[in-house]
Amino acid sequence: MRYLNWATDTASVLRSQVSAKDIDTLVFTSRYQVLLAKCGTLAGTAQERLVNGLVDLEITERVQAFEEAQAALDAQIGRWNGPEWFVVADSSFYIHNPIKLADVDLHKVLGLPSGEHIRLLFPMVVVDELDALKEGGKQQARWRAPHTLGLLDQILDGSTFGILHRQELISHDGEVRGEVNMEIVLDPPGHVRLPIADDEIIDRAVAIQSLAARRVRLLTCDTGQHTRGRAAGLEVTKIPTKDPGPEPGWEALDKSGTGTRAQRRAKQAAREAQSDTSHGA
Repeated sequence: MRYLNWATDTASVLRSQVSAKDIDTLVFTSRYQVLLAKCGTLAGTAQERLVNGLVDLEITERVQAFEEAQAALDAQIGRWNGPEWFVVADSSFYIHNPIKLADVDLHKVLGLPSGEHIRLLFPMVVVDELDALKEGGKQQARWRAPHTLGLLDQILDGSTFGILHRQELISHDGEVRGEVNMEIVLDPPGHVRLPIADDEIIDRAVAIQSLAARRVRLLTCDTGQHTRGRAAGLEVTKIPTKDPGPEPGWEALDKSGTGTRAQRRAKQAAREAQSDTSHGA
């Protein structure tokens, strides 16, 4: 019973810190579920020895799991203790921003002083979205996605961290442009992604914000993502939507026979008429 009480109390403490899936991985394991289901139903010396053995094994494995999780957490926090601005961009930024990643001035986009350092973080869900867009997206996406991923491959060279732009002097007045580095943020072991990719990106950004103990900026070209990010407590920079130009005269466009389909039918009819004329001649 003491073990089951410990599991309940521990889950209660962790619930505000980690996801429900992580709690299941660390605390509410399949062995815990068996012991909970059999609680009060096993009696006798043989059954008690069995239960005690299972509890001892479970406690040993839980101690090891928590130690491994603590070590991984400490390592991650240790990598995120530099004087940098943390930025997570969703795939809409890499696809629709007017300037491709290789040439974009992130200091200007984010409104930061040129001397500040920036860490551009790529949650794995963003990498996977870009991978999918290489083949299935529209023409711009099919170019921008492999460009972004190719730049990642070039800079990271198989690791999860690399430098996109090193700190450098950019004027004779001594103005310095800060370093811009990039990092792929892997999914934690046992992590189950949210069903909607945009929600998963925000969830990962919020988790990074908690671990790094600093504000995380979200970069997006999407209005809905801008709203969701702000609601989740992130500082969001939305790239302005491209001006669609003057509003068309809708009445003229909506008149019968002036729409796209009507124009296609008219062209088809003209081709058929021309073909009939040719055959008649």
